[in-house]
Amino acid sequence: MVKLAVPAETAPGERRVAIVPDVARRLIGAGWTVAVERSAGAQASFTDEQYADAGAEVAPDAAACTEGATVVVRVQAPSAADAGLVPHGAASLSFLQPAASVDALRVLADRGCSAFSFDLLPRISRAQSMDALSSQATVSGYRAALTAATHLGRFFPMLMTAAGTVPPAKVLVMGVGVAGLQAIATCRRLGAMVRAYDVRAAAKEEAESLGATFVDLGVRAEGAGGYARELSPEELAAQQQALADEVAKADVVVTTAAVPGRRAPVLVTRAMVDAMAPGSVLVDMAADSGGNCECTEAGREIDVSGTMVVGMANPPSGMPTHASSLYSRNVANVLGLFASDGEFKPDWDDEIVAGTGVLRDGRPSQPQVVELLGGTA
Repeated sequence: MVKLAVPAETAPGERRVAIVPDVARRLIGAGWTVAVERSAGAQASFTDEQYADAGAEVAPDAAACTEGATVVVRVQAPSAADAGLVPHGAASLSFLQPAASVDALRVLADRGCSAFSFDLLPRISRAQSMDALSSQATVSGYRAALTAATHLGRFFPMLMTAAGTVPPAKVLVMGVGVAGLQAIATCRRLGAMVRAYDVRAAAKEEAESLGATFVDLGVRAEGAGGYARELSPEELAAQQQALADEVAKADVVVTTAAVPGRRAPVLVTRAMVDAMAPGSVLVDMAADSGGNCECTEAGREIDVSGTMVVGMANPPSGMPTHASSLYSRNVANVLGLFASDGEFKPDWDDEIVAGTGVLRDGRPSQPQVVELLGGTA
């Protein structure tokens, strides 16, 4: 039987777990043996007893959990020490982010392991049920809206009271991907007036379908796979100039813009924040990749000229129960491509396997990984 190991996350502040008890039961029914490190799910409100009831082995530590494993699954990329616990020839699956995990990749390569990264999942219809980036972005967008509402010293909805009418909050969402759409939907549910901006023309219809007014600045940056491409310096300057008035009029700005594998684009300058009204709030969901706001500090809430700038660090971890459940289902769907009939045999001709694959039996499976490890193709 193929063994799936679920060690506890070791990244600071990470509260999610890669497999939840219900999904462990499903995998066991499909022929997997599942081992979970003791207390791995505790911070996401999943107990060891729930895992045991699902049929999983509860291991006392990471070494016991991963011993004899066919696949080791995590949420965050393994550290070099974590990678050293992956059995020789086994597979590792996580948000690996290869460029930021070179030390771990070297260890996995030396151990003849295969490695797969959710960051590289192809954006195709068949992969939608496996798209962990999107499932976690949904959590992030929801949390960003609630964070903004919590920090704003005003109501989001319009209220008509005996003391007079309170106007609704004006929210600007910058970046209309999965996270941005969820932020729009949540802000609208809370009663705010929402305007939305994205450099992709396709985002207009999506934003308007949720009740937002789309802001068209005339800057286009359509990229491959439905993502936005990186703007040129000239395009970025034109974008910032056109956005300045929109930012100044907003009570709340939520930024979600990201370019895969690159630093987040700076959309909001210090001058733009200075022009916002006192008491305004800016929630930057791209803080972990540098931030969309020039003032953002990841994991901190800072006052800039009377505006609260919130740098959200690892927002899905702030809602670990549902974030873990969604991620776990993504993992289970990917694992269906890796093993069948009790045997681990990923089909490397499958574009999802090949697309997410970073190492194959210890050898780089993509040109950029060859470069990262300093080898030759």
